[in-house]
Amino acid sequence: MAEYKSPTNEAEFEQNFAQLKPLMSKTEAYYESSRCLFCYDAPCMNACPTSIDIPLFIRQINTGNVDGAAKTIYDSNYFGYACGKVCPTEVLCEGACVYNHSEVKPIEIGRLQSFATGKVIAENKLLYKLAPENGKRVAVIGAGPAGLACACELRLLGYAVDVFEAKSKPSGLTVYGVAPYKITNQEALVEMDYLEKQFGYTVKYDSEVTAGHLQGLAATYDAVFLGIGLGNTRSIGIPGENKAGCTGATEFIEDLRMEHAAITVPPRVVVIGGGNTAMDAASESARLGAESVILAYRRPKEEMGAYEFEYDLAKGVGVKGLFNAQPVEILGDDRVEGVRFIRTALKDGQVVNVEGSEFVVLCDMVILATGQEKQSGWLSQIPGLTLDKGGRIQVNEIFQTSHPQYFAGGDAVNGGAEVVNGAADGKAAARGIDAFLSN
Repeated sequence: MAEYKSPTNEAEFEQNFAQLKPLMSKTEAYYESSRCLFCYDAPCMNACPTSIDIPLFIRQINTGNVDGAAKTIYDSNYFGYACGKVCPTEVLCEGACVYNHSEVKPIEIGRLQSFATGKVIAENKLLYKLAPENGKRVAVIGAGPAGLACACELRLLGYAVDVFEAKSKPSGLTVYGVAPYKITNQEALVEMDYLEKQFGYTVKYDSEVTAGHLQGLAATYDAVFLGIGLGNTRSIGIPGENKAGCTGATEFIEDLRMEHAAITVPPRVVVIGGGNTAMDAASESARLGAESVILAYRRPKEEMGAYEFEYDLAKGVGVKGLFNAQPVEILGDDRVEGVRFIRTALKDGQVVNVEGSEFVVLCDMVILATGQEKQSGWLSQIPGLTLDKGGRIQVNEIFQTSHPQYFAGGDAVNGGAEVVNGAADGKAAARGIDAFLSN
């Protein structure tokens, strides 16, 4: 029996994918901010990748200076509203809250952050005065967290900025790759619109940068920032991956974010992987009405890359875990009919197959949450650009690549992290570009 009925319209979709962190009212924000101890050398601030002064913005909310709180947030993180909703606060700022040591519920920092930034977005409050134009131009490739954070900071410093985005909408993973129960499309895009109006950069959508185009950008602009993210879901190299009904988790989540209730899943779904994307894909499948969702991982549960709270969220909607199970073949004629697994064990920390332990799990759909491909082929177009063995762009302390004109940040550099990490990289890279162009 499915935990959820398949949504057939937008209202049912919104009900199934209700927000995990709904916006606070003014009264809720006042009382929640009153709980903060305003710690000296606050551990919550130290746990934030963008180092937001959390005690300060919470105090500003509590004293009625909500606009000031929003500026405190945006001074450190240009994705302030989105990160308040999509950040894994349970293991970052809220996970570091001192209340955890007293078995008291930590401050809801994420919801307070979205409350403050949401207010200035709704009122279209302009918080910044841009520096005079300095006559220099920067091209940003990719309108995700890293690219747009870089664009905002560069505009603040007086640079002209053009952003080139291959897709039709901005914000990268925030709108294309995050589960819809964390943030709605409208919320993500409204913040992007606010930032574009606030800082005045130009975004050229549906503008995929090719090899020839890249050379032209390098000749036209003083510097180029690469915020290209990662590619499609990586193949795991087993027979049957090309059957109908087998899809990548990245592609599945993107389709869901764009199509909502138009996306359907069959009764039995198997998700292969143990990271946070796997948890999202499994939870989404259950919320779309699948009767059975099995999350299969080749290692023990304790070695999953996913956060514990993400796995708990998936279990809470009926997802079942299958551990120490290595997929060896996706079964079926033309369509998926099942997955053949083999039991695994750990030997000296390495996964080994247990002979004679193969078994079959029947299903109608397989979602591969097996990581994303690096964009090494595309990056090879840039002469002199150095990648590491994993295909990630190598940068120095100011996010400058081995080709001095090119800077990079976000998933293409870190291999895949949170929205907040991308925003932190983009802002730091903009400072690096400024230092480079200012000599």
